[in-house]
Amino acid sequence: MSATLLRSRNRSVSTPILRDSSTSLYEQIAQQLLEEIQRGAYDPSGKLPSEAELGQRFAVSRVTIRLAVGKLCDDGVVERKQGKGTFVATKQVRHGLDALRSFHEALLLQGLKPSMRVLDHQLQSVPEALCGLFAGAEQCLRLERLHLVDDEPIALGRSYLPAGLADVVWSEAENRPIYSILESVTGSAVTRADMAIRAQDADKHLARTLNVKRGAALLVMERTSYFADGRCCDRTTFLIRPERYAFVLSGVFKSGSPRDR
Repeated sequence: MSATLLRSRNRSVSTPILRDSSTSLYEQIAQQLLEEIQRGAYDPSGKLPSEAELGQRFAVSRVTIRLAVGKLCDDGVVERKQGKGTFVATKQVRHGLDALRSFHEALLLQGLKPSMRVLDHQLQSVPEALCGLFAGAEQCLRLERLHLVDDEPIALGRSYLPAGLADVVWSEAENRPIYSILESVTGSAVTRADMAIRAQDADKHLARTLNVKRGAALLVMERTSYFADGRCCDRTTFLIRPERYAFVLSGVFKSGSPRDR
């Protein structure tokens, strides 16, 4: 095989580019950049070199580099930010719907560094739409918290909780999951939650809070949680940046059920 090897001028590159390979040049470059990204070569900013710099490094045209970066964009590995350059795409959080866990716990389980910031908390009358859930209660606590990963907003949570949580010192419990606080205050554990997922456009307030454009599509998860005795203990609406979050559900066929439906 008389392969002409085109080596990068950058010493960090260990894989040569094969001119006469069946794999195109842009695919080889995309694969090499992917391997570097997986090694964390572009931390902490995550910014990739410019197209001109990459073209010089691999001694190929800008068109070839544009194709390579475009492939990584299509695969969700990198993202272009207008006027700023190309960056390693932020890791997407995957939230399993087949297990009962708090929003905060779902972030922790994926090795992320989540934090929460209390934006507002106040005791108020139970909203008319929730009277059926909080039966017999005249008041509830309305809590609004911003969820962040690496100090970047990922979701806004708006919760209606039992009035007994009004005595919680939220400056001290800011980063504790709602389920943990509920159990410590009431002595009862959350045993069930119903969830509904929909979409909503970001209004001016949400756009500013979540650092997205006004009118951007948001994922909305509405969660209603219950104690073992059937009492509702939490109605929370999470407004989520969809490029950072995905809901997943695993399913299995039951024994004897048709597999070709």
